[in-house]
Amino acid sequence: MIHRNKRDHSVPDRRSPLAPFRHDMFRTIWIASLSSNFGGLIQAVGAAWMMTSISNSVNMVALVQASTALPIMLFSVVSGALADNFDRRRIMLVAQSFMLAISAVMTIFAYLGLITPWLLLAFTFLLGCGTALNNPSWQASVGDLVPRDDVPGAVALNSMGFNITRSVGPAIGGMIVAAAGAAAAFAVNTVSYFAIIFALARWRPGITPNALPRETLGRAIGAGLRYVAMSPNIVKVIFRGFFFGLSASAVLALLPFVARDLIGGGPLVYGVMLGSFGVGAIGGALLSGRLREILSSEGVARWAFLGFAISAGIVGFSNNVWSTNAALLISGACWVLALSLFNMTVQLSTPRWVVGRAMSLSQTMTFAGIAGGSWIWGLAAEEYGADNALYASGVLMLAGAALGLRFALPEFTSLNLNPLNRFSEPLLRLDLQPRSGPIVIMIDYNIAEEDVPAFLAAMAERRRIRIRDGAGQWGLMRDLENPEIWTESYHTPTWVEYVRHNQRRTQADAEVSDRIRALHRGPTDPRVHRMIERQTIPPHEITAYKTHVEMH
Repeated sequence: MIHRNKRDHSVPDRRSPLAPFRHDMFRTIWIASLSSNFGGLIQAVGAAWMMTSISNSVNMVALVQASTALPIMLFSVVSGALADNFDRRRIMLVAQSFMLAISAVMTIFAYLGLITPWLLLAFTFLLGCGTALNNPSWQASVGDLVPRDDVPGAVALNSMGFNITRSVGPAIGGMIVAAAGAAAAFAVNTVSYFAIIFALARWRPGITPNALPRETLGRAIGAGLRYVAMSPNIVKVIFRGFFFGLSASAVLALLPFVARDLIGGGPLVYGVMLGSFGVGAIGGALLSGRLREILSSEGVARWAFLGFAISAGIVGFSNNVWSTNAALLISGACWVLALSLFNMTVQLSTPRWVVGRAMSLSQTMTFAGIAGGSWIWGLAAEEYGADNALYASGVLMLAGAALGLRFALPEFTSLNLNPLNRFSEPLLRLDLQPRSGPIVIMIDYNIAEEDVPAFLAAMAERRRIRIRDGAGQWGLMRDLENPEIWTESYHTPTWVEYVRHNQRRTQADAEVSDRIRALHRGPTDPRVHRMIERQTIPPHEITAYKTHVEMH
């Protein structure tokens, strides 16, 4: 049982929700992001409402949201690899500048009346590409802007900042669209990028130099995928995020149709509805810290699913603007509670070297759910009506809550994910290059018979850590003539990857290493053999074999 009033390492210390604002650069970029988010929401209102005026298809309206989410699903993994290997500030500057240019072109096309339904989707898709490039670097940069203890508060403040703009931006967007048309909304979005570009240009983050060469893009993506696949808690978070996005996307995807047909309103009513969703989200962000003290992480997620299911049912049943807006307050709170919880859990479970890739994979799956859900619910609404589609999404959200019985979210932990820094490159008598390899590592342990069960349990955890950090072909062998001798072996493709593998070890991993070392009974530390593989087949035999294969 976790006692909340004790200062232990299982739960982060409680801090003021506004504590991250003590850091000047975080405060500056947070304020600048309000402007960018404000413009983005106005643009979203303009795009969604423009689609209702140039197309009669409910599915095309839903695809506006899907076209923004789809590139995030497709490209975030690549963006995460870039975020972990390049200057995150520069990546964000490129992304923001790209979105500014697309918004400017979109404004011109809308003003000249040249936008068709598919062209509108193309523009929103390109804006989504900019978001896909920007988001992993922005999310990974939270740890560069504030200390680790302030990361949960910073994540909650980022969610709150977005939803502050969501509470008023859509309503203002609706007024702009009603008064001056979608082109004016797109123009406001274009101007909104200047503040965040200026703030990022002023930021000079401290970058820790890395003596190792930068990973290639393919290897970096593979390392990120491997790390997440070998981290069961992160896999659970990503799976629940996907399911939440799939089920909850119905409300926002169908909201323009709800405003127009179920309520009988115009763009202003649609903007007010989005504003209600945003106000609820602000409430959810403010309550998130308190709820995490009262409930477990799984408890918060389960109530978010249940609350969203109830609100979806009310939105589908209601034909009254007041009851619909009340339901949207609930759905907005549940939206931010769930997504910020997923974000914080991944942030606090991942070391800095791979945080961009882990966050991008989490984001990819969440937005895959949103993109797929937007398309599915749009088709369902076109075939069976928006109300029935919303009822169906509510049932799916109830199933998402039930999934917690099998895939419960992990509790927050204050794992020390700083580098372990116990590894020193050995002095080698062979002249190796960084790309020399493959490298084979063999470690000999002397284990007493009575300690074998504990040793095997620790080595199972060691295997997961090794593979997670880049090792391959891991094996554990026992000497037939000297049964007390056990040998752990693994491969890395090159010497530099062997060094990188060891530098990825964290302070939290030390517990497993210390357990194994305590079981070792030898007079000295476990013996480490570092070897390089050499091909012994004569070259002419290799050529003959290849010729035989080609002929047959």
